[in-house]
Amino acid sequence: MEWWIWLLIILGALVLVGIIIVGGRRAKTQRIEGKRVEATELRQEAQSQAQRADERQALAEEQAERARAEREEAQARLQRADKVDPDLDD
Repeated sequence: MEWWIWLLIILGALVLVGIIIVGGRRAKTQRIEGKRVEATELRQEAQSQAQRADERQALAEEQAERARAEREEAQARLQRADKVDPDLDD
């Protein structure tokens, strides 16, 4: 074969290798960007979930406080009933 045919084959191979390298880098960049987007979405979901959990916890604490107050009120009424009841001995 003549030298210029070898030159064309070598140049074609180099161009093909270059295209493969550039394509690989672009694919890697796209994968990395996709992972960044996914990480951002996961962080936002985690923040929303944490906020909902905080709200539920605050509500639960409020309900627990109301239950304690009702229990104290019921206890006070029982004590008053015991004082008023003529059938109970002191």
